[in-house]
Parts: sequence; structure tokens; C-alpha cells
Amino acid sequence: MKRFAALTLACALAAPLSAKTLMTINGQDISQEDFDTFIELIVSQGAADTPELRERVKEELIIRTVAVQEAERKGIDKQTEVEQELALARQGILVRALLDNYVKENPISDADIKEEYERLKAQNEAGKEYKVRHILVEGKEEAEKLLADIRDKKISFADAAKEHSIDPGSKNNEGSLGWGPSSNYVAPFAEAVEALDVGGLSAEPVESQFGWHIIELEDERALEFPPLEEVRPQLEALMRQSQLSAYQEELLAGAEIKE
Repeated sequence: MKRFAALTLACALAAPLSAKTLMTINGQDISQEDFDTFIELIVSQGAADTPELRERVKEELIIRTVAVQEAERKGIDKQTEVEQELALARQGILVRALLDNYVKENPISDADIKEEYERLKAQNEAGKEYKVRHILVEGKEEAEKLLADIRDKKISFADAAKEHSIDPGSKNNEGSLGWGPSSNYVAPFAEAVEALDVGGLSAEPVESQFGWHIIELEDERALEFPPLEEVRPQLEALMRQSQLSAYQEELLAGAEIKE
């Protein structure tokens, strides 16, 4: 029989008791509300609410309740390490519940999302993105010779990348790194890309912590900011994360901590 996550069960058993009893196990009532909450949690994780699921959940509740009763009868719940684990579990549930409650009381409105989107759009719309390819080798002398051979047309950039580059992500794609803003790259590489004209090669090999690069700028264009509806879920998640971080900082600022 399939076993369910202990955390999910703990959340379900933490639900308020209702007057309606589903079943009694060795004198302990299991409420219909507890059972329904457990079902809702499992369904929210992708399971289908079927009679078979409900029967498995009922069996699981019976087995776990009997096991917990036996553990308590033997005093296992009083053992120091078990008490510590129970205390940590309780803390985790309370923290989650506190943050969930904060989210409910402080919803992020459509206006908030649109305002943040416009701020980010204004911040980024003046930027560029570049179509870059490169060849990465370990030594400066090897890079200088390879660059000279490419300039003298003794070897094409694509063949040089395939034969000599140690960057596995781009060597079999003619050295291409595709489109991206210069912020995608480490500082020396980014500065070299920004200084190049379209179609140009770096005047000298560029050193980074990865080795020596020969860089070609294939093209550049204005950075297109994606439409709001495309990025709304990610934007809202980032705003929520920032909001919760600020809330936790506020709690810390108001706490009296002595060491």
C-alpha cells in the first residue's frame, strides 16, 4: 500500500477537530474534517480524488494512528531526541502557517505587478543583447596563433572552434553562445563583447578564469523586454519572495536577541 509524506500527514492532523467523527481507533476519534483536509492536500499535489484514494487514506490514517498510540504507550514521545524532532516539526509548521497567513493578509495586486513590470522594463529597455561566438583554449600563445590563423583565413572560425575549443557547450555549434545580454558573461569577456563592432573579432585573446577566449560578435540588437503576461508568474513569485524576506527582516529587527 502506498505511503504518504509524513509532512502532509502532519499538516492534516494539525487541522482543527470537528464535531463529526469519521471513526474511533482505540478510543481516539478521527474527525471527518481531518480526513477531508488530508484528502485535499493530497489532491492539491496532483492525485485524483477517487474512492480508491479515500480508502487508501483511511487505511493510512488507521495504521499511523495505531503506531502513534503504541509509541506513546511505550513513552517514545518522551525520549529527548524525539522531543527535539517534534519541537522542530512544530516550529516548521508554525513558520509555514505564519507566512501563509501573511500572504493572505498582504496580497500582491495587479496594480503592484504592473508597477514593478514597468519599473523593470524602463530599467532594461535601453540595453542590448549580443549574438556571440567564441573559442576557448588554455594558453595565451595557442590563442594568439589561432587568432592569427583565423584572420589570415588559414582556418575558419567554425572549424577552429570545433577542433580547438575546450568549451563543450559551444564547440560543436561553431562556437556560438547564442543571443544574450553582456551581463551573461564574466567581466573581461563582457567588456570585449561590448567594444566590438558587428562582424568583428577581438583584437587580442581575452583572458578569464576559464582560459583564453577568441571572441567574434555576429550581431547585436536592442534588448526586447517580454510582455507582462509572459513573465507575470515569475515576476509575482519574485515579488512575493522579496515581500516575505522583508517581513522576516522586520521580525528580526523587532526581536530582542541575547547571546
